[in-house]
Amino acid sequence: MALSEVKLRNLKPKEKAFQESDGGGMFVEVLPSGGKVWRLRYRLFGKQEKVSLGEYPAYSLAEARQWRADCAALVTRGLSPMALKRGDAIPNDVKPEAKELADAFLKNWCREAIQKQQIKTAAIQAEDTVEAFARRWYAEIVEPNNSNPRNIHRVLEKDVIPAIGGKQIGDVTVTDVLAITDKVKARGADQMALQTRNVLKRLFAYAIAREKAKFNPAAAIEAKFIATAKSRDVALTAAEIGKLLRAIYQSSIKRSHKLALHLLILCMVRKCELIEARWDEIDFDQGLWIIPGERMKKDKDHVVFLTEQALAMFEELKGLASGSEWVFPSTHSLDKPISKSTLNVAVRSFDADVQNFVIHDFRRTASTHLHEAGFNSDWIEKSLAHETKGIRGVYNKAQYADQRREMLKWWADFVDSQIEENRKVIIGRFGKAYNAN
Repeated sequence: MALSEVKLRNLKPKEKAFQESDGGGMFVEVLPSGGKVWRLRYRLFGKQEKVSLGEYPAYSLAEARQWRADCAALVTRGLSPMALKRGDAIPNDVKPEAKELADAFLKNWCREAIQKQQIKTAAIQAEDTVEAFARRWYAEIVEPNNSNPRNIHRVLEKDVIPAIGGKQIGDVTVTDVLAITDKVKARGADQMALQTRNVLKRLFAYAIAREKAKFNPAAAIEAKFIATAKSRDVALTAAEIGKLLRAIYQSSIKRSHKLALHLLILCMVRKCELIEARWDEIDFDQGLWIIPGERMKKDKDHVVFLTEQALAMFEELKGLASGSEWVFPSTHSLDKPISKSTLNVAVRSFDADVQNFVIHDFRRTASTHLHEAGFNSDWIEKSLAHETKGIRGVYNKAQYADQRREMLKWWADFVDSQIEENRKVIIGRFGKAYNAN
């Protein structure tokens, strides 16, 4: 006999599960716990299958009978209700009518399967976000194969992940990449913008290799559209700063020339401004170096705030100057400074293993790292003796003395930390050790 709502309500559990049929292969199974579950048996391609709907009364008798009819319609068209229930994909070769029936069946009767599929899809999508994939790339490829992966890590964490970390790796566009590089350029770090593009180019090349993306949006942007090439396409990396300064101090060039090159990066001045420095410009008590306007590019006095490291170097140079008025007197005469080519010749005399390096890179390097560290552009530009153009420049006459002192102190300590890494040479007591003595 067919089931009724009254009979269903009155079914009592027993020690073992038992079944009550409603015909057509459908029955309700009464569990020892008291639960009543709708199930259906049917044959497909000569094999028996069984599928469950859910519990009564969550699914009423009328709903269960409609479910049975829908299952029968699927079986007639060669589709398995059991397979659809467990979340298997609908075969691609089914006819449109059968596809519509399957979609309706999933929507009406497979809520749990749909939820599981949604959770599975969300998990897959989470793995393929830019953030997740970038971290995977960094761990699997970058870190094991780079002696200094910190710069790439910084690019990812500071600029890439905050901007597009939640986006699917395969959905990133050229516009997304340009938005990131333009934001970096707005900080005054053109070369870092180019480096960011290069990091993204490598990231998407790996994504393509792993079949997570079909297009490399960073490769579609030529480098010249991000930053104009200069003597170097990029500033010295943190690792290159340490490598270069260690090479300088391990070389056979004169001690005063070693200190000169070190001071160039700490003080952010031009080469001609340093080699023509006179002792009457240095105020050891105030920690100032005041370069007169006639020696500056803009004909205005320029103040350099000297860090403990820089002061220690000038103290040593004072002893090496043999009483000359010049900080860097010529070897042939104490009455004139070294020539403009002296430091260039010194740099060429040793192998620093830094590609295409020129002395002017020190200023670009300082600017890039300070911008990347978040220091105010006005402080950096003032330390470089750059004049701000336009209306902003007319009204911006501030010297930012305290801010520049703190910024240059951070920069000197940062440079020290790069030298200390893998250090195998004693360069001098230029930091806290000097101050303590």
